[in-house]
Amino acid sequence: MSSRRSRSRQSGSSRITRITEEQISDLVSKLQDLLPEAHLQSNARVPSARVLQETCNYIRSLHQEVDDLSERLSELLATSDMSSAQAAVIRSLLM
Repeated sequence: MSSRRSRSRQSGSSRITRITEEQISDLVSKLQDLLPEAHLQSNARVPSARVLQETCNYIRSLHQEVDDLSERLSELLATSDMSSAQAAVIRSLLM
């Protein structure tokens, strides 16, 4: 029975594409290049875990910025004197 399990694991794992350490390193390097310079210096060797953490932090800050801008736009729409049709179009784009 254990040899049958062993064979099924081997055949199952052969279908999974393995990512090499070199490919991971390349992807982390590309990800680091997308981050603003204030977060990480691209010419310095930075641990992958730090790049991933900074990426998560950056994405969170972008989400917060989008939320803030959406709120400001909503406030502007509420106080503007544009026609209700124009306001409806803009609101539909925000939703």
